[in-house]
Amino acid sequence: MPAQTRSQTSTTQMEVTSIRLERSLKDRLKQLSGSQGYQALVRDILWNYVQYQSGDYKPEFSKADIRASLPAIAQKQERCVLTGKLIAPKESMLFGLTAEGCLVPLSVDSLDP
Repeated sequence: MPAQTRSQTSTTQMEVTSIRLERSLKDRLKQLSGSQGYQALVRDILWNYVQYQSGDYKPEFSKADIRASLPAIAQKQERCVLTGKLIAPKESMLFGLTAEGCLVPLSVDSLDP
């Protein structure tokens, strides 16, 4: 499901950047982007990464999206998809199984009532 671009910036106001992608990756991005276009999808992916890493991440999941949870130990820094809280390496955490079948990181207390 393609995301919507965060910015309504005109392409004439954007800087041109060259990036080399494997042909198979570019083809997959085109398939996933639909009518949005793969360059807009790449911008969305990059914005999501920047927001996640900077702490500006706004969770898009709710408790209702989690079907089951599994205990785990973080091997690297993670961010809870419900609260946005950082989970440090070696810290106890949960993996939440979403309705779509994805495993997402959860802080231990994020499912508490």
